[in-house]
Amino acid sequence: MRNTVLILGAAGRLGTSLVLAFASAGWQVIAQARKPLPSAIATLTHVRALTCDAHDRPALLAGGQGAQVVINALNPPYTEWNTLLLPLAEVAQDTALALNALLMLPGNVYNFGHELPELLLEQSGTPEQGNTAKARLRIEQEARMAAAAPRLRSVVLRAGDFFGGIGQGSWFDLALASRIRKGQVVHPGPLNVPHAWAYLPDLAQCFVRVAERHAQLTGHQRLHFSGHTVEGQVLHQALEQAWGRPLKVSHLPWLMIRLGSPFIASWRAIAEMRYLWLKPHRLDDTELRRLIGEPPLTPLVEAMRGSLAALGLAGPKAAIASEALA
Repeated sequence: MRNTVLILGAAGRLGTSLVLAFASAGWQVIAQARKPLPSAIATLTHVRALTCDAHDRPALLAGGQGAQVVINALNPPYTEWNTLLLPLAEVAQDTALALNALLMLPGNVYNFGHELPELLLEQSGTPEQGNTAKARLRIEQEARMAAAAPRLRSVVLRAGDFFGGIGQGSWFDLALASRIRKGQVVHPGPLNVPHAWAYLPDLAQCFVRVAERHAQLTGHQRLHFSGHTVEGQVLHQALEQAWGRPLKVSHLPWLMIRLGSPFIASWRAIAEMRYLWLKPHRLDDTELRRLIGEPPLTPLVEAMRGSLAALGLAGPKAAIASEALA
């Protein structure tokens, strides 16, 4: 029998990457979304759409029968975290309990607060600091998962900022690559500060490899996907290689964002995250390696090229080659 995974939020950016990864690995995928699934995953073999609201507990339980793993890939907009994050997490947790399934959550580095140390350890190795609104919510979400053990088996797979995959809404496409057609890379922080990034196709493959060990996982686990931790200047060079042409350095207009944040909720949410671009940080993945071995990691330039292609951005050399074939 095939392993079965219920992916909540399957139409989102991470959710779509997870569906692709699990289906490619031969899993039966139950893909929950409020709206029709993206065409890239709707017609895949072994994928069954579960069209319902993520708050609909009876529909999730009925549609998720047979799942050994439930992944909470639900991620409301920043401006709605206060009202939606914990209620959605509660539904995901209750669904996994009812199905006797392993619950998996894509975590982030918010838990460590705005004074996060340079090295972020797994399990309880790095203290959590609830000194930002998003940190407090994430700490509470994960604490509820841990408190439900041993009845609930759960894994938080923590990663840095997403890039790549199908869809938009990350720092990569909203900032860095937003002006690449004009020959610029828009950097949110200083070029000499290391920042943790996660290429979504790699992270999704990592979820598959952890999920494959669902039968041996007990209690509550916190694992780290280290991904690419690079300084802004290294990322810039990789983008230049992927684009095929030198690119100018530009910077995010933080002053304008800060001045406008009292009036624009989305700008306020962005301004709250500036500290992540000023504080060097990387994720230690010792426990993850013990569990699955060497994590998947696409070379940085190749990952940049794939990310640009997913956004419909072809570098000058690629464009010239396409014209020559036309």
